[in-house]
Amino acid sequence: MATWPSVLFALLAAASNALATVLQRRAARTVPLSSGLRLGLLVDLLHRAAWLGGMLAVIAAACFQALALSRGALSIVQPIFVLELPLTLLIGRAVLGGRIPRAGWAGVTLLVVGLGTALAAAAPTFGTDHAPFSRWVPALAVCAGVIVATAGAALRRGAGGVRAACFAASAAVAYALTAALMKDATHTWQTGGPAAFFSSWQTYGFAAVGVLALFLFENAMQSGPLTASQPVLTLGDALVSLSLGVTLFDERVRVGWWLVPEALGIALVLWGALLLSRVALARDLVGVSEQRAATAPDAGAEPGTPGS
Repeated sequence: MATWPSVLFALLAAASNALATVLQRRAARTVPLSSGLRLGLLVDLLHRAAWLGGMLAVIAAACFQALALSRGALSIVQPIFVLELPLTLLIGRAVLGGRIPRAGWAGVTLLVVGLGTALAAAAPTFGTDHAPFSRWVPALAVCAGVIVATAGAALRRGAGGVRAACFAASAAVAYALTAALMKDATHTWQTGGPAAFFSSWQTYGFAAVGVLALFLFENAMQSGPLTASQPVLTLGDALVSLSLGVTLFDERVRVGWWLVPEALGIALVLWGALLLSRVALARDLVGVSEQRAATAPDAGAEPGTPGS
């Protein structure tokens, strides 16, 4: 099976997600601020073309991701999503303004080069589109255990970097599991049509786990600095997706001495994600305000990290 269609659709999905983030952020800037929950917020946003455009971009991203997963290996498609962060930064600069410093451009370069190096060295091969239920049982159990353990560790910490990193780790596992369930569900659509798709447990599984992943991600963003959560989320999603691709769908990656350039590529991705998470425009796009939080530190927070 050709690899380039899945890569193309994965890139389109990452770009659509990036565009959605920027447009929704632009719409959020135009509505009145409120100190608490405001029921009229959704009504205000519905009148914003940018917000509606962002929602369309979210739908497009889901469709592109499903197409990518139906045509390629999970271990290829999901790692490509690490490009969402630099794409968000670049689109945000064009739409919202702001300057990307030299460190930001260095982060973009490191992330792209690192991803290319890791994927070229690993050379993931396509396996199967469907995993038997006997494989899903241990995979679901392990993923659930890790999600509960990391989220529980986050809840036992005060606001700060460790709490944010733990929530990001749980979100990364949930995002990878969502993609694996979506891949299996798209196979059901291809072989059995809409009726089989909407009667498949994987369909409702990826919907439920996807909501959980988003919830955990939002908690990671609110718990501490982006520099603590984004690298964990970026690398965790890619590595867990690679593991699920191998264990569930019989995908294969090269080992032996190839592990050396693979590790080098992973290190470059991690370094690039760390640099990008420090860019002011990136923090603004994900709604993190470290400066405001620093003025009201929590007793359990780490120095320089947001309070509760």
